[in-house]
Amino acid sequence: MFALAKSKTKTSSRGQIAIKGVRDNILLLPNDQYRAVLHVSSLNFELKSEEEQDAIIDTYESFLNSVGSNLQVLIRTREIDMDKYLEELTQRLDGESESIYRKQLKNYDEFIRSLITTNKILTRHFYLVIPYGASKKADFELIKEQLSLKVDIVSKGMTRLGMHTKQLSSL
Repeated sequence: MFALAKSKTKTSSRGQIAIKGVRDNILLLPNDQYRAVLHVSSLNFELKSEEEQDAIIDTYESFLNSVGSNLQVLIRTREIDMDKYLEELTQRLDGESESIYRKQLKNYDEFIRSLITTNKILTRHFYLVIPYGASKKADFELIKEQLSLKVDIVSKGMTRLGMHTKQLSSL
């Protein structure tokens, strides 16, 4: 029987996914591959009317047809640690002198505590990874310009869908 064992050697994330570096907000990968990453706001599709949903689907289809290259959609889901938030809420409750606000804060605190005992509180972040492959002799300024054009097309498409984008920076 084959079993997976945890490696005892520690390697950086950059080493594990073979990132050569980051320059001008662009990931440099092996084999002359480059990536720009956009953080994209969410859209609550289920809360839209049927007509709005149809319009979003049509706009999304048009967007995908206009991109002209592959995109990677990455969704990062993390459980939120509520301990710090609850501590801050308790501090606010302790510092509040008005009885009406103390009562509201106490009710809210009880509500949050009951909510997290039965549910996990999650946060989701959405990213679009935009690829670009270059020939070995390509100048980085040309690569940057071409990738910038792709980023602009994707950003405008997301805006038409009612979402906001922000390119991840080198920082």
